[in-house]
Amino acid sequence: MIIIISLASCKKSNPIETSLKNETFAKTEKEEIEAFFFIATANVTKSIISKSQIAQQKSSDSIIRQLNRKIEINQNQLLHEISKMATKRLIIITEINATHNKRDLYDLIDASNTDFNKAYLEAMTESLKEQIGLFESISKQTNDKAILKLVLQYLPEQYQTLRELQRINYEIN
Repeated sequence: MIIIISLASCKKSNPIETSLKNETFAKTEKEEIEAFFFIATANVTKSIISKSQIAQQKSSDSIIRQLNRKIEINQNQLLHEISKMATKRLIIITEINATHNKRDLYDLIDASNTDFNKAYLEAMTESLKEQIGLFESISKQTNDKAILKLVLQYLPEQYQTLRELQRINYEIN
């Protein structure tokens, strides 16, 4: 009499289960690019909002204060749209380069009244250029209709605001 003993592994691999796990947690390059866009844009937008609020309080120039009310409204709308889209995609917006952004804000707060407008215009110009760069970059890297619609809606406004800041900077200096 022959007895055959077969031992089955406790860690049986179920190909369907493994495939589902990999699919669930694997992000495509496109998803990673889009997630970075949402996070980075939200952070730049928050920085722009903070700078515009400081300018409304600190600038002695009424033109700069008026422009910044407009900038703040526009950027709050953009932040709302970005946050809504990110939430739908289960993307959590975290602070990136928070130290760098806070340094910019502290520099503006600490600037003397005579130096404030110049420091503000330079900082805001850099932030808008960064935001424009994010919009241009994502428009080349995605075919997502919602993101492209967002870019088409806000990018022209950002260029217009940048031109206004540069014009004011030219007139002041």
